[in-house]
Amino acid sequence: MTRVRRFNRTVTQRVGALDDHFLALDRPLGQARVLWEIGTDGVDIRTLRARLGLDSGYLSRLLRALADDGLVRVENSAADARVRTARLTDEGRAERAELDRRSDTMAADMLGGLSPAERDRLVAAMGEVERLLIASTVRVGVVDPGHPHARFCLGSYYAELAERFEEGFDPAASATGEADLRPPNGLLLVATLADEPVGCGALLFHPGEPAYIKRMWVSRTVRGLGLGRRLLRELEGTARERGHTKVHLETNRALPEAIRMYRTSGYREVDRFNDEVYGHHFFEKDL
Repeated sequence: MTRVRRFNRTVTQRVGALDDHFLALDRPLGQARVLWEIGTDGVDIRTLRARLGLDSGYLSRLLRALADDGLVRVENSAADARVRTARLTDEGRAERAELDRRSDTMAADMLGGLSPAERDRLVAAMGEVERLLIASTVRVGVVDPGHPHARFCLGSYYAELAERFEEGFDPAASATGEADLRPPNGLLLVATLADEPVGCGALLFHPGEPAYIKRMWVSRTVRGLGLGRRLLRELEGTARERGHTKVHLETNRALPEAIRMYRTSGYREVDRFNDEVYGHHFFEKDL
């Protein structure tokens, strides 16, 4: 914990997070970040709030300050009057461009005192820290399969399988239906990042049989963060809590990365244990 706190202090000081005039502009870091996140095309307030992890009151104050300076306007969406959208004015776009320029200058200054090898090490370390910090903000929880987040994940999963399987994919041909993803038959875990669904995994309970893992999917936008293994661990832990000592799963030969993940996660290949039409490789693991 001490090292984490020391790292946080070093970073906040180095990037000027404590300065009321971030990058020598006449506004603090919070306002500058909101200005940058709104972007040139604008963004709805709900998305902006989720992306930045801010409560409604604090974000409203930041937007009001930017609006008072003539940089931002907040308006109702033309498509849905209930949705409020933040957009940059011409002055806002100009300040955002200047913010980009000064951010580039800060980055160059940060690297300027280092040797080429040290720069490579720092940039690589930054990439690793960023990846792990993003992974730490992912939330995983049980969601009803009828929830919009669940429908998005399952729909994306079906679409990807249809694209990758040689024979295509028809959810109706699978042995698992939506009713299987609800208690007491089973459950569905959904992973979210900034309140957006990015992955899922299901666990089915068949009397007298091992728990059965299905519907494992991770969005292409977050692959490489270890989310697939995290979902797998969460499902195994839930199965163990329910008294199961073994889990089953199967996958298709068109998914070599899934096969590799299961093998390196302690699963062993076994004989076919069901009539799943899309199953080629069948796995088992003792919990």
